[in-house]
Amino acid sequence: GKVERFNRYLKESFITPLTTSLRQAGLTLTEATANAHIGPWILEVANQRIHATTLEKPAIRLEEERVQFLPLPTSELPSSIEHALYSKALTPMIAPPAEGFQHPLSVYDQLVGGSL
Repeated sequence: GKVERFNRYLKESFITPLTTSLRQAGLTLTEATANAHIGPWILEVANQRIHATTLEKPAIRLEEERVQFLPLPTSELPSSIEHALYSKALTPMIAPPAEGFQHPLSVYDQLVGGSL
């Protein structure tokens, strides 16, 4: 529900209006164009609306709550270890096997004593 609602809000309030304005100029929406426009949209539209749950503007609520945030932890690892961990995190992941985790239907047939 919450994810779907956000996706609908993003589509109706950001993507559709941007696509429409670009189309009027003879342009199409690309990832780069969307990325260039999302920052100002967040500041000027999304964070300035009255949020349905809190009944407050997200930008104002963030500033009020910012004083309660804890600082981000500082790294106490030597830079060589930190670099090694960071490099490993950037290593491409091995793709999982294409086979599924589900058994063939014949296995389920045997479990229930025949075909359904």
